[in-house]
Amino acid sequence: MARKDSIDLAGAAGLTVFAAALAFNQVVIKLSNAGIGPVFGAGLRSVFALAVLAVWCLVMRRRVDGLGATLWSGLALGGLFSLEFLFLFSALDLTTVSRASIAFYCMPVWLACIAHFTLPGERLSARRLLGLVLAVAGVAWALADPQSRGAGDLSGDLLAVCASLSWAGIALVLRLTRVSAISPESQLVWQLGVSALVLTAVGWAMGPLWRAPDPLAFAALGYGVIVASIGFLFWLRLMTIYPASDVASFSFLSPVLAVGFGWLVFDEPISVSFIGAMVLVAVGIVLINRRRPGKGAQDKRRGAPV
Repeated sequence: MARKDSIDLAGAAGLTVFAAALAFNQVVIKLSNAGIGPVFGAGLRSVFALAVLAVWCLVMRRRVDGLGATLWSGLALGGLFSLEFLFLFSALDLTTVSRASIAFYCMPVWLACIAHFTLPGERLSARRLLGLVLAVAGVAWALADPQSRGAGDLSGDLLAVCASLSWAGIALVLRLTRVSAISPESQLVWQLGVSALVLTAVGWAMGPLWRAPDPLAFAALGYGVIVASIGFLFWLRLMTIYPASDVASFSFLSPVLAVGFGWLVFDEPISVSFIGAMVLVAVGIVLINRRRPGKGAQDKRRGAPV
């Protein structure tokens, strides 16, 4: 499909579906945790997602190469991916979907802060700084909300923040190291391959691997496998068709939808105050991801994300 200069109806529909799939993934992780140890479950997800990716590459005749030339950066990428899901699965074992999602999906905030000092062309403009302030204020407001705080756990909230920081680290490794030159499939091999080994080993050492396994827990695990493999490849495909800044602007939907799913599935409390905090986070993420007209071409020349 030819490259497009803006999001059309098909792209908007695809990105909305993908944002909903990511949001529902938080619910799925919590359901999976009920039957499988959190870290071990994260490891199993990577194992099966790696198998799905292998089938995809065989059927679609995609080559996985460049792994030897990207050993150290690839291990860093896989290590951060392992940390991200160790923290996220553990967070959702302790706190609510709503609170974990608000903290986790603030990754663009942390990335914008770090990129200001490390990436060319990624200085914090007045608009992006405003977005950063709004998003951080929204997270603080959401986590301080008395109604949601009673249902959550501060340690789980902090683990979700750590998962978000790990996610930002992945984005930086993909920008600043040699793994940026290999194919998306190869990048995903590093992430899933390393995490499959690390998370299953850590999960084995952390305690019981199984809690109360039932069909629902295994169905939840299967959903996570699809999101971690086919879902990620679908998103990368959209990135090759539409401007990356337009694609990124849809990221505000995931925390909003995740809060809704948490209320729908687990009856998590949502106060007016929490909704106000969520709106601040969403507006902040949109402001951080937006670019000036004509900025996309400049960013491409500088090697910055567009």
